[in-house]
Amino acid sequence: MTEMVERIDDYGRPGWIALMVVAFILFWPLGLAVLAFLLWSGRMGCGSRHGGMWGSSEDRRARFENKMERMRERFEAWGGSSRDRGFPSTGNRAFDEYRADTLKRLEDEAKDFHSFLERLRMAKDKAEFDQFMSDRRSRGTENGQPSNDRPAPASN
Repeated sequence: MTEMVERIDDYGRPGWIALMVVAFILFWPLGLAVLAFLLWSGRMGCGSRHGGMWGSSEDRRARFENKMERMRERFEAWGGSSRDRGFPSTGNRAFDEYRADTLKRLEDEAKDFHSFLERLRMAKDKAEFDQFMSDRRSRGTENGQPSNDRPAPASN
């Protein structure tokens, strides 16, 4: 059985998908079993090891950034540079410099904006947490019980 699985693994996802389609055509419960096996074994890349079907937002962001980095590396390997961003020279050096400076300025502004958004999210999270803690303290004193976040008074 494992030899057959390894043989189909040599063909990759297309081999498994073809097997599943043929199994559905021949006998639908067999196709359903192949589908269950593919999902359970993680051969389709959507198992629990990826944080659910789509992964967490951090995982998605990291995968997206990795893909963008690979694309950038491929682009630079073909002779492009990250400085000119793949735009061919217009023949007018003054315009080419202006365009490069403008793109650099826009990239810097985008980085500043992303850091601003991160600080804004952090401030919002802190405000929500502070509100939670004050609500928790007020609930503890309303019930006549001291809240759990303060140490108990020392008895002498």
